[in-house]
Amino acid sequence: MTDRPGEPRASAVRPYVITRGRAESGAEPLSWESLVMATEAAFPASLQPEHLAILTHCEGLISVAEVAAHLRQPPSVVQVLLADLVQWGLIVTRPPIPAAERADVTMLRKVLDGLESRI
Repeated sequence: MTDRPGEPRASAVRPYVITRGRAESGAEPLSWESLVMATEAAFPASLQPEHLAILTHCEGLISVAEVAAHLRQPPSVVQVLLADLVQWGLIVTRPPIPAAERADVTMLRKVLDGLESRI
């Protein structure tokens, strides 16, 4: 298979190598919707390249799924790496808003329909 200009290249490093054989972090896994953000702490020189890549993408709030997409890695791999960064104090997390606290879509639709009818 030949590479085309402008197309992203798949990593030759296998996911189990990136996580050092770990399938879980030992902590409660972050949901894909959880938001993460890098702290102001200095990065240790001993971080592996994937950890550094995560930190560069986490300058603002970003979801676990978005980090996985940027790194082109499975979310399960990114969850393990993010758990490392949380443990080391380099990332802070915000859990997703529970469904019970989200706005009722039917109510929002009625409000939007009402506003549209006045325009």
